[in-house]
Amino acid sequence: MILVNNPGDWGNIYAPLEHSEWNGCTPTDLVFPFFLFIVGVSIAYAMGSKKTDPASHSKTILKALKRALTLFGLGLFLSLFPKVFTDPIAAFETVRIPGVLQRIAVVFFISAVLFIKISEKNLFRIMIGILALYWALMTFVPVPGVGYPNLEKETNLGAWVDRGILTEAHLWKSSKTWDPEGILSTLPAIASGLFGILVGVYLKRKDIDPATKIAWLFSTGCAVVLLGLLWDLQFPINKSLWTSSFVLYTGGLATIILALSYWIIDIQKYNRFTKPFVVYGVNAITVFFLSGLIPRIMRMFDVTAADSTQVSLQTWLYSGFTAHLSPINASLAWAITFILFWLVILWVMYNKKIIIKV
Repeated sequence: MILVNNPGDWGNIYAPLEHSEWNGCTPTDLVFPFFLFIVGVSIAYAMGSKKTDPASHSKTILKALKRALTLFGLGLFLSLFPKVFTDPIAAFETVRIPGVLQRIAVVFFISAVLFIKISEKNLFRIMIGILALYWALMTFVPVPGVGYPNLEKETNLGAWVDRGILTEAHLWKSSKTWDPEGILSTLPAIASGLFGILVGVYLKRKDIDPATKIAWLFSTGCAVVLLGLLWDLQFPINKSLWTSSFVLYTGGLATIILALSYWIIDIQKYNRFTKPFVVYGVNAITVFFLSGLIPRIMRMFDVTAADSTQVSLQTWLYSGFTAHLSPINASLAWAITFILFWLVILWVMYNKKIIIKV
């Protein structure tokens, strides 16, 4: 996600590192649903013992709520920064309320509460119900002001809900009239979290041997991917709308990758290459937040360029890449350098056992 969100130049990006224009799915479109999937898996592991202890339910849910509010607040802060310090009134009047961290917060909290309070069988039923309900809403409910149901960018039901509740002033500025992390599309995003929980619950079972687990996860993942592709024929795979077919397609792929990772790392013990992923993973939210904050800070400060013009610190630093590489490779090199920069910092934090929990 850091690689995707921090190119040197948004006008020069390799196609796999871009989101799909609308329908379809690029490698970049997989990042967010994979993260929500693994959030679900982690809930199954972290809260499994709490689920069996009803006396701890209230405390566990309160802790989840505090974490969700923190995540939501961090997301709002990124949306407000740095304008909140120069023109606070205008900043709050136009702040984008939805966002990546905000969606993670909502999905985490609702998924956690459902996991604590609901049986696994009913979680599965709820997940299926969410996917079916969202499909029905988007496919059959006429959009007010349009008169018919549709899946177009500005006239679908989700866009209408976002404009009606949040108003255009509080939506993503690049789209203006709809938001990729909008209200209605957060409903199926919760299903992505529940999908991860169900996989995590299965993976935790001690009465099943590893070989059977891997075979089941891999075959189930393939079957769910196929279901997603079949549903795509009628309800297109679409990350911005987070369609039900998108949930199945990405959930299936995530399950396949988890099965392969489990086999390679835990069974075959090929784990020497995993250290960078572990280093990033233990402080994932922290580095995501800081990787969004630091570029904003760099754009606040001007420096004098070689031609005596005033440019932002980020533009000045990036010029060192563009001077030696083609525009598209300079953009990629900047993003990779940014990842390596954070890897060094996170590596030091990991070795010193500094883990910032959100």
